Amino acid sequence: MLLAQPIYFSPNFPTLTKKTSFRASLQPHNNFPPLRVSPMPKPLGVRARIKTLSVPFQKKSAVQICHSLKKESEVGGNDGRDWTTSFLLFLLWAALIYYVFFLSPNQTPSRDTYFLKKLLNLKGDDGFRMNEVLVSLWYIMGLWPLVYSMLLLPTGRSSKNSIPVWPFLILSCFGGAYVLLPYFVLWKPPAPPVEETQLKTWPLNFLESKVTALISLVAGVAIIIYAGLAGQDVWTEFYQYFRESKFIHITSIDFIVLSTFAPFWVYNDMTARKWFDKGSWLLPISLIPYLGPGLYLLLRPSLSAVAISQTPVEPK
Repeated sequence: MLLAQPIYFSPNFPTLTKKTSFRASLQPHNNFPPLRVSPMPKPLGVRARIKTLSVPFQKKSAVQICHSLKKESEVGGNDGRDWTTSFLLFLLWAALIYYVFFLSPNQTPSRDTYFLKKLLNLKGDDGFRMNEVLVSLWYIMGLWPLVYSMLLLPTGRSSKNSIPVWPFLILSCFGGAYVLLPYFVLWKPPAPPVEETQLKTWPLNFLESKVTALISLVAGVAIIIYAGLAGQDVWTEFYQYFRESKFIHITSIDFIVLSTFAPFWVYNDMTARKWFDKGSWLLPISLIPYLGPGLYLLLRPSLSAVAISQTPVEPK
């Protein structure tokens, strides 16, 4: 029990007595030390009140921490991007669309149709040998939508608007970066929390699988090696196609844009998985077209640990 401490007055102002007049009692004595007043006593209820306030700050259990992490993820410490970023991305997309339709070369439309039929196996063997670099570009463009699906689902979703990402990913199989850029404009982080049960259902179980990541990486390596082994005359021929063909020209630009934006989504996925401290060395490697993001997808940790910490569990 806290006891009130007495207050001691210096004799510099002596106490009034019956024999001392009021005027004389107020005369200070110069031979005494200056006035010193002890601090006021604390109220008796202070300690009890402090003890009561300290109850909410007691050590939390693991379940309570998981619940609080989930709440924080719902609220979101990030207010989203500045509107200028979305505006600049929109300008980039508009410029690309304008270039594709009005400025890109289109000297060989009939040959473009022939190449497209050959690549889609709609035309039989007529003895014409397709350019190896063009064939490699065609097949690796078919792998990019899978890579972006693994990067954007589920960590690249938007929680601040109701625009889903999956329609853009499906359409990117046909339109590539020209379809994905509008989603980049509309994207509002952070991503919504993920339940552990969702990771066991389609398509997240497929996109989170290490087998999927390994197959996509091996296929990309094989395609790039196939193009790299082509002779100089093949690359010269492809460059000529690039200058004349609208189909090959816009496909090459599509590959460049997808390779340019991939490191950002690698960083976004890495931070969402709380793996930046250990996996930051992969960011420079992700600048390597296709191979860098593919290697990250193979080495990244599973999202199940993060999903467990975000699963809503009522505290006891």
